[in-house]
Amino acid sequence: MTVPPRAASRPSRPRSALGAGAAVIAACAMCCAGPLPAVLGGTGITSAIGALWMPALAIPAVAAGLDVLVVRRRRRTAGCRTSLAPADLGMPTVGPRPGVDAHASDR
Repeated sequence: MTVPPRAASRPSRPRSALGAGAAVIAACAMCCAGPLPAVLGGTGITSAIGALWMPALAIPAVAAGLDVLVVRRRRRTAGCRTSLAPADLGMPTVGPRPGVDAHASDR
């Protein structure tokens, strides 16, 4: 096969590389036209849900904090109190226990 003289004598143009780059950019834009807004929209929806739920989650958090304070106050007032009465501690017994043979320890 022989190359036609017109194709061999034609110099390469830098515009053809720019055209190919523009075609690639256009194809990329068309490919990403759907997923990019979907991701951004999903992020926006998630942010909106979070903005609505944060005040709703603050209510149980405040309720739990108040419960802790109420329980602490109740424990403080209902705690054990000591009386200022004398305590009978009894005397310890010295010697063998009653009913045990005194000679059993010699064996």
